[in-house]
Amino acid sequence: MSGSMPPGRISSGGPWEDRYGYARAVVAGPHVLVSGCTATVGGEVQHVGDAYRQTLTAFSIALDAVEKAGTSLADVVRTRLFVVNADDFDAVGRAHGEIFGVVRPACTSVQVAGLVDARMLVEVEVEAYRAGGRAHGDGEPAGEVTA
Repeated sequence: MSGSMPPGRISSGGPWEDRYGYARAVVAGPHVLVSGCTATVGGEVQHVGDAYRQTLTAFSIALDAVEKAGTSLADVVRTRLFVVNADDFDAVGRAHGEIFGVVRPACTSVQVAGLVDARMLVEVEVEAYRAGGRAHGDGEPAGEVTA
């Protein structure tokens, strides 16, 4: 990365963040907003032709940013799924269910005409919320969460 990220911004070190001027995640008070993630690792699309495994990989990248922000899977309140092929919705939904079945965030699934690389079958977004305090990454310690 060419420079340090501003406070409240989390980088994955991906090749497009500096080039296109965005952060993998932004921490705004108790909110953690994760940019769209695909199954791209080290600049290469993983699991070409397999929407299920691409979804698992994309969520792994997104949840890594959630954790770097001081929140966890349990703090995820919303997900968005952008799927290229309608026939892949079941596989993508199955992967989502395996990850979030207990948490049950709000979820939107949308079919899109395509993604920036034709080998990408799905892109995901994640939002987390830390009740009772701030998430890490914005210069403030995370607040205590009580059940």
